[in-house]
Amino acid sequence: MPPRARRSPLWSNGEVLDLISVWGKEAVQSELHSSCRNYDTYRQISRAMMERGHNQDAVQCRVKVKELRNAYHKAREANRHSSAAPTTCCFYEELNEILGGDPTSTPESTVETSEAVAAQSATRQEEQSRNEGAEVRGAQSQKTAQHP
Repeated sequence: MPPRARRSPLWSNGEVLDLISVWGKEAVQSELHSSCRNYDTYRQISRAMMERGHNQDAVQCRVKVKELRNAYHKAREANRHSSAAPTTCCFYEELNEILGGDPTSTPESTVETSEAVAAQSATRQEEQSRNEGAEVRGAQSQKTAQHP
């Protein structure tokens, strides 16, 4: 693969906001979630950007979306695990509207998971009770062996 001839372009705030508004449309999100190969969807995003007066190709749009998604996830994780001042990223609020309900960004706890945890807890308690019972029986048999 030959070295890249040019660096990825800098995006203005207006361009990023337009990208977010195109990318955030429900139809676009649905297409992105329903397919593994999204080049055609990013080509549509690129066309919509051109209609708004911007000149980014599909690859540039895809790379920028990935950068925005990663920055959002990084800030969100930092806020979950830290008691320090809240962390944010550029366009956090706009991205939160798109990614805030995304199952890839918010782990969902399901009933199955809570049932599995409850079952594991019950199993541990039963094992612990059996072990304690065995220890008590073992101690009692030792006492009887010492005092006939």
